[in-house]
Amino acid sequence: MSVPANDRRNPVPHKTSVTPVAPDSQEDAPRFRTSDGQPIKAWYDPLTGESEVHHAARLGQPGAYPFTRGVHATMYRGRHWTMRQYAGFGSARESNERYRYLLGRGQTGLSVAFDLPTQMGYDADDDWALGEVGKSGVSICSVKDMELLLDGLPLDKISLSMTINAPAAILLAMVVAVARHRGISAEALSGTVQNDILKEYVARGTYIFPPRPSMRLATDIIRFCQAHMPRWNPISVSGYHIREAGSTAAQEVAFTFAHAKAYVDATLQTGLPVDAFAGQLSFFFNAHNNLLEEVAKFRAARRLWARIMREEYGAENPRSWRLRFHVQTGGSTLTAQQPSNNVVRVTVQALSAILGGTQSLHTNALDEALALPTAASAELALRTQQVLAHESGVADTVDPLAGSYYVEHLTDEIEGLAQEYLVQIKDMGGALEAVEMGFTQHTIQEAAFRVQREQEAGQRVVVGVNAFLDAEAGEEEMPILEVDPKVQEEQIRRIRQLKQNRDTARTLRCLDGIEEAARDPSASLMPLMVEAVANLATTGEICNRLRRVWGEHQADTFI
Repeated sequence: MSVPANDRRNPVPHKTSVTPVAPDSQEDAPRFRTSDGQPIKAWYDPLTGESEVHHAARLGQPGAYPFTRGVHATMYRGRHWTMRQYAGFGSARESNERYRYLLGRGQTGLSVAFDLPTQMGYDADDDWALGEVGKSGVSICSVKDMELLLDGLPLDKISLSMTINAPAAILLAMVVAVARHRGISAEALSGTVQNDILKEYVARGTYIFPPRPSMRLATDIIRFCQAHMPRWNPISVSGYHIREAGSTAAQEVAFTFAHAKAYVDATLQTGLPVDAFAGQLSFFFNAHNNLLEEVAKFRAARRLWARIMREEYGAENPRSWRLRFHVQTGGSTLTAQQPSNNVVRVTVQALSAILGGTQSLHTNALDEALALPTAASAELALRTQQVLAHESGVADTVDPLAGSYYVEHLTDEIEGLAQEYLVQIKDMGGALEAVEMGFTQHTIQEAAFRVQREQEAGQRVVVGVNAFLDAEAGEEEMPILEVDPKVQEEQIRRIRQLKQNRDTARTLRCLDGIEEAARDPSASLMPLMVEAVANLATTGEICNRLRRVWGEHQADTFI
């Protein structure tokens, strides 16, 4: 079940009403409703009963609680957001070349995409991996692959983000091992590992183990980074994939924060105080086409998280209250039809992220509805960010849309709706229970089905898909990136050669240690994984040892 649009049983205390406007005969049209189904009025007036004092308390100042207007006082006047383009395909060497290409064109941070076998914890020589090696990202089977991937990159000077979840501990261990081999301490590394397994169960599907042992792995990484990697974000709680699966804006915020609270609760149970680790938590959101709704979403999320951390968890350090997030433009909004239109969509979405105060941004390439981006389309996506940063003027002042009657109304509305979902999930016992019940999955599916039905009925226009078609023009010709099948052959050769040449007895001792520790709920796995990958244990071998102990998750149907 989902929260009815008119169910306001749990309004947030600060929520106020707007001055009534004249009836609008078009208000019931999908076009004049938010993604959450709330009606959009023809115009907005100041909030009734709103004093200047109350208004100031709700918004605050940039860089100050509740951070509605941004987590830094000067925002982009001090420095621009990190331009972090998500990339990875084929072999580690090919991906390394793409990273160097993008860094040479002004990219300021790296973001690694892994192929499906790596995400699912299989080596390239596993039967399950056949036909998928290097296709959706880079294949990383061992620390030797990670060495090639990061070859020549200044790990102590740039930040590295890795979109990996079920085997996140293994891939992070490889980065630590590569850095140590170069004489760089873990303390000097900066970056993020996604490590958000809960959203895999509700939105993405690249899980391996059941939820509870997976939560143990997630918190193990948080504890390891808190102790040894102070500049590293040990988790990036992801609303992006929740939105890609079809959620509304408020659902994206609510389910992301429900998951984040589950990670906070689990970490607190290990004995760490909240202010010891909360400042290292990071988030990952989507940017869709409705510019003003998306700006309001980011502002509402920042304010809601600040309140959750200070009021619910009693965090005292202002760093713990700050919502730091990366944004990626909406992949699900891109169309294979008239793909050049995607440049416009991505520009609007990127603009919403910047106006909403993101710390990091990836802009999708125009051809990503067809294949992995070519070098040229990836460069154009990066140039989109650079034009917005240096030519548009939108980064010249902090929170430039603050005070807009409509934006402030949307900010309040999204925060209120998100809070209602959080109350529902709390009543179920928490995010883990909501996932196990299938509530979160079913609610997202309902929202996705509604939008799909409206698009098919022509009630929601998608340019070039259900309107403004150009039958005479024919299909738009575009170069497509194709991964050479030889990548798989070479990767299989490399992994087999590694297994033949390593000290097998030493590797097996490391794997035995991981399996034994997996049976002990109090044991820490991260240090053992760093040792194992340094001794050439592979991604698949480590995951298979964990499968022996924990099994694999099988999704249940929600009824």
